[in-house]
Amino acid sequence: MFKTENRYFHPLELSDSVKLPEQFTFPFLYVPHSICIAAANEVKAYLNTQKDFEHNFGLDTTKKGLEIGKMFGVMIVESVEGQIGYIASFSGKLAESNHLKGFVPPIFDTLNQQGFYKEGEAYLNKLTVEIEILEENPELELTKLKLEHKKLDNSQKLEDFKKNAKVEKKQRQQKRAEAEQQLTDAEKLLFFEDLKQQSIQSNIDLKYLKLKCEAELELAERKLSELVEPIETLKLERKTLSAKLQKQIHEQYQFLNANNETRDLISIFNSTDLGHPPVAAGECAAPKLFQFAFQNNLKPLAMAEFWWGISPNMEVRRHEQFYPSCRSRCEPILGHMMQGLDVEPNPIETAGVFNGELEIIYEDDFLLVLNKPHEFLSVPGKTIIDSVLTRMKKYLPDATGPLLLHRLDMSTSGLLLVAKNERTHKNLQKQFINRTIKKRYVALLDGVIESKTGIIDLPLRVDLNNRPRQLVCYEHGKKAMTKYEVIEVKNNKTRIHFYPISGRTHQLRVHAAHYKGLNIPIIGDDLYGMLSDRLHLHAETLSFEHPIKKEWVSFNCKAPF
Repeated sequence: MFKTENRYFHPLELSDSVKLPEQFTFPFLYVPHSICIAAANEVKAYLNTQKDFEHNFGLDTTKKGLEIGKMFGVMIVESVEGQIGYIASFSGKLAESNHLKGFVPPIFDTLNQQGFYKEGEAYLNKLTVEIEILEENPELELTKLKLEHKKLDNSQKLEDFKKNAKVEKKQRQQKRAEAEQQLTDAEKLLFFEDLKQQSIQSNIDLKYLKLKCEAELELAERKLSELVEPIETLKLERKTLSAKLQKQIHEQYQFLNANNETRDLISIFNSTDLGHPPVAAGECAAPKLFQFAFQNNLKPLAMAEFWWGISPNMEVRRHEQFYPSCRSRCEPILGHMMQGLDVEPNPIETAGVFNGELEIIYEDDFLLVLNKPHEFLSVPGKTIIDSVLTRMKKYLPDATGPLLLHRLDMSTSGLLLVAKNERTHKNLQKQFINRTIKKRYVALLDGVIESKTGIIDLPLRVDLNNRPRQLVCYEHGKKAMTKYEVIEVKNNKTRIHFYPISGRTHQLRVHAAHYKGLNIPIIGDDLYGMLSDRLHLHAETLSFEHPIKKEWVSFNCKAPF
């Protein structure tokens, strides 16, 4: 049972029939071990009944305040005495605290009131308040307005002067022309000299007007600068101190591994594409578990992480469901921390292998339709070369143009359309752009939905901190719409047809799993649901106008599930 009385190690009573894991969990794609599930259930039971802390997970409608779900982690460990138990952790802070009984402590406590971080944070907050006071000074806004008015006033003065000078110039030209006809040579000499002096004087007046305007503008800008410079000075100080404080924090996050080697956040992320630690790196549940285990001579045997509470607005997170560790923040850290452990092979590295022949559903002189197997790439990836495109280039050595018209996710199986020449490709591409090509997917959902038909409209963008996951984002997301139709409900599973109106990455998977969509993930969705034998999503039907025959054609490939 999960106990909180200053205990971090929670013993497990295991029967003789229970086998310990042979290798440690690969944290980024896994099926939870039965012992991890048992440990997680103890923590869940505690969370359901505990009175030790107050936090609104969004599960109790009577609670007020901000609703925040949390990721929790459990790690099965073996003590030096050979006792099997588990340790537990949570991501970030919980109930405004980094230290809660029963859960392992943070790697670095940013909430320590006597620590340098809180002192630095307090000073940064003080600078922010000073900046806000200066920025809210009414004189600042008034001075800005005066400067803008002065610019407009000066511009108008110069424009009026130039217009008037242009009129006067035309008048002088007219007088010169009249004088040529009416005055004697001696009179013209004096008259033309007078006109010349008028022109010179006009240029001098313009010059002095410009100088006056520049002086007035400089004075107005100087007054504004006197008010702005203190603000900019404080902002520069805040930025410099913030960067220094951040560097100090990153240096405090010292991560151990099974070889008793230590690295900090900066050195770990220096070699990544990002080049620097992302926000909240080291605060996730998994690094906390590893750190405590290594510091206390506990041997890690397996781990699992689960979500507790309401789903975030943008992400797909289901209450009580297990999830892999986040890749952007945790992959570099855990890559170091797991050194020295016997870890399960990375299934991602062996994914994308298909040794059979691609099944061609239809082929003529202009195009072909094939059935892409699941867990096989449409186009080559960073490390995996074998793909539909690679094989089509070998199969069609004389073909011209880009070949593929569209793609399917690696985990999705089903129909793909290939053009054998550039003309055919352009015709079919236009049909895709005009959305006249009809596609139907079949999926098996891990539950039952109430509605039978409908349209899901949720804009999507990539999760920059956890690629390739997608987020629902109304601010920066691209429009994504899916029509659906329930076909059958059996054994608490829903067979459904999806008709994508748009074609965004992971669109059907997110629209199925997100709580604003169907709120039920597709079976086997390792990103938005739970890992299974495969992703139960298949591109079943493809219909379009044949670019040469000019007749409507339709192809069907039954789902293998």
